[in-house]
Amino acid sequence: MLSDLEIARNTPLKPIREIASTLGLLDEEVHPYGRYKAKIDLSLLGRLADRPNGKYIIVTAMTPTPLGEGKTLTTVGLGQALHKTGRNAIICVRQPSMGPAFGIKGGAAGGGYSQVIPMDEFNLHLTGDIHAVSIAHNLLAAMVDNHLHHGNALGIAPHLISWRRVVDVSDRALRHIIVGLGGQAHGVPRESGFDIAVASEVMAILALADDLRDLRKRIGRVVIGPNREGKPVTADDLKAAGAMAAIMHEAIRPTLMQTTENTPVFVHAGPFANIAHGNSSVLADRMGLKLGEYVITEAGFGADMGFEKFAHIKCRASGLFPDAAVIVATVRALKVHSGRFMVKPGKPLDEGLMREDLDAIRAGACNLVKQIENVQAFGVNVVVSVNRFPTDTHSELDLVCELVRAAGAEAVVSDMHAKGGEGGLELAEKVAEAAARPNAFKPLYALDAPIEEKIHTIATRLYGAKGISFEPEARKQLAWLTQNGYANLPVCMAKTPLSLSHDPSLKGRPECFIVPVRELRAAVGAGFVIAVCGDIMLMPGLPSTPGATKIDIDENGEVTGLF
Repeated sequence: MLSDLEIARNTPLKPIREIASTLGLLDEEVHPYGRYKAKIDLSLLGRLADRPNGKYIIVTAMTPTPLGEGKTLTTVGLGQALHKTGRNAIICVRQPSMGPAFGIKGGAAGGGYSQVIPMDEFNLHLTGDIHAVSIAHNLLAAMVDNHLHHGNALGIAPHLISWRRVVDVSDRALRHIIVGLGGQAHGVPRESGFDIAVASEVMAILALADDLRDLRKRIGRVVIGPNREGKPVTADDLKAAGAMAAIMHEAIRPTLMQTTENTPVFVHAGPFANIAHGNSSVLADRMGLKLGEYVITEAGFGADMGFEKFAHIKCRASGLFPDAAVIVATVRALKVHSGRFMVKPGKPLDEGLMREDLDAIRAGACNLVKQIENVQAFGVNVVVSVNRFPTDTHSELDLVCELVRAAGAEAVVSDMHAKGGEGGLELAEKVAEAAARPNAFKPLYALDAPIEEKIHTIATRLYGAKGISFEPEARKQLAWLTQNGYANLPVCMAKTPLSLSHDPSLKGRPECFIVPVRELRAAVGAGFVIAVCGDIMLMPGLPSTPGATKIDIDENGEVTGLF
């Protein structure tokens, strides 16, 4: 089997204007970045405003292993398969962070014969949107410290500033820092730190904004912390929001690319799902729904993470509701959730994961069953795609499908890594059938419920927790958020993606645990409150052997080592 990068390089690409033409885009709506990618102008939405929307399909997953289970692969492969069945499908995915690409997980273009190409451009820089997010975010951070240096007329409380800096590299040494050292000429000393760029509220705003004007208003509402009287200080108060929005002027346009079968893909925004809302942009989805019969988008990590935020945050922001959901599962992940095996990135896989083990699958199926229940709790029809690995046996795959059907969902074995769209034809038919059936989508909590009640609902109903607890600092932050009128915002949970609980070591379907809320952050511009749970870090670290050590340039100037 060729590597993902070799497959991508061997795939003939079509000029991006040809891809755009198949969608019916006008020349003035297409802004090329080279030959194979283009920004698409938002005027498209006005031109097609009266056209009915297509079907809206969300791809999520069971709780994954650190290696991932092929969610983007499934998103891309399903889009290709729908095309092969004669249906016009548009894929909408996030732009990947370079942090994981240089760290543990690698890129996020899909895999095998179901990926977004050019794969190296997709994973490295693309059209620079993440850099725009970083600069806009860090401009505000610089203006905060500049304001302190020049007298602090707004009375900002320096020790309560919550607006940190960001960079799109995993760098644990930057998690906690002191700025302003070196004397009066170099600013006001205070504790601060860096988060990864895709955790920035500016990235979340990009993904949720309706248009450039809405983006500007949202940025203006960003809260950097309180003043000495306890009142919020915003980007508008600092007169930073206008310049921040100007930096984002080009980034707000979704990027058009193509798959290994030359079908269209919108790539836009890239918030992480363990520490942000984990979904690509509302704008890309709206474009896709006007241009295609089906839009297939994905939500990060398991259904307890990205799908929950899709339902409670993104759907509320967009007014769009899913017609069906796909849950991605693998035999490998089911075995890991039995608690009998461990997966460590960079280390050889346990031999037991590659041997037939029906008992381990039965023991680990509780996690998949819980994630099916989580999606069904929102009233959405579910199809489970079991991604085939070469070591999976027929007995194992048959057992997974049997367990899924017993849980009340459709089950399909997919082989889209090796076969592209051809390997997802049965999945395409099942998804089309599920999308045609009525569903009754409904969030699990009301916006006017107290913040603590929203967190409790998510933790108990979706994670299976016995309850929640607040650390003393989080209690103070809860009171401040409520006093300042932010209690009616949805909640964005930040926790490990490797367990239904807050503890990555708890596999399967944990019970009788308490979710500890360590910190609450106001993301007022994005329109939610962030609840930081357990030991989750908003800045990842690199592993002992970073993926960056394998990436290079060959004698022809081509990128090597991405996969």
